[in-house]
Amino acid sequence: MKAYVYGAHGDAITEVARPAPKGTQVLVRVRACGLNRADLGMTRGHAHGNAGGVGTVLGMEWAGEIAGLGPEAKGVEVGDRVMGSGAAAFAEYTLADHGRLFRTPSNMNFEEAATLPVALATMHNAVVTNGALQPGQSVLIQGASSGVGLMALQIARFKGAGLVVGSSTDAVRRGRLKEFGADLAVDSSDPGWVEQVLKATNGDGVDLIVDQVSGKVASQNLAATRIKGRIVNVGRLGGAHADFNFDLHAARRIKYIGVTFRSRTIEEIREIFDEVRRDIWPAVEARKLQLPIDKVFAFDDIGKAFKHMEANRHLGKIVATL
Repeated sequence: MKAYVYGAHGDAITEVARPAPKGTQVLVRVRACGLNRADLGMTRGHAHGNAGGVGTVLGMEWAGEIAGLGPEAKGVEVGDRVMGSGAAAFAEYTLADHGRLFRTPSNMNFEEAATLPVALATMHNAVVTNGALQPGQSVLIQGASSGVGLMALQIARFKGAGLVVGSSTDAVRRGRLKEFGADLAVDSSDPGWVEQVLKATNGDGVDLIVDQVSGKVASQNLAATRIKGRIVNVGRLGGAHADFNFDLHAARRIKYIGVTFRSRTIEEIREIFDEVRRDIWPAVEARKLQLPIDKVFAFDDIGKAFKHMEANRHLGKIVATL
């Protein structure tokens, strides 16, 4: 089968053996796959958790049809249209645990479905489960113009947030954040953004920050969070190491929570997918939670898709179809 593989000479479409499902795994015939920022690093040989390096089939998000079942797989049948996340997504066939997928709604095509699994699971867990957002509370999404960021804005609005703030360093994308639920859009590369957030919250700061940027905004986030507020660290696109004002952290009694899928067990990931189904799945089926597709590429042009992502001018998801 065809797969997009990181090899000794870089990333390329390569012929590899079709995988066989074991235990609770299902075999999926992939019809579309969504690109994510972590994939870009892996095309350069960087590790992502335990995955990465020479011989790695790239990708972590897909939509397709179930083509085979492991002996312990339950709740699905061959032919079911599904979407999900997991390693080795950029291939004609991939494997997934039976608890790490969603049934694709009948009103959604494969390209649309391939945009959702990572964003839904990541941001429901960050905003609702770990962020504990309550109706009427205020929230700031750092890095809001990414695909997962746009989903975070929508989930916050859907869950009844009183004030939703989104950040983007790109003026064009920042200007579009209100389309996805933001009341206020700020530029996190401008030090004045903290004062904007404080002004919008009567000097208190927001109840919750979901941070995909980190780096130089880490201490600024503390200043923009209210006393006894929460910060959920999801990503580190702005840097994994930076100055951190421990005194301000303590003075404001902020709960600082780190999250990642890389160290979670499959049982924990299944629970996250179950929480999405229990809490917000009707809104997904009603198309109240959805992501724009910036551009669709044929799988044979997936290298061009990554160049498009690297240019960093897109809003929404980039998709490749098989």
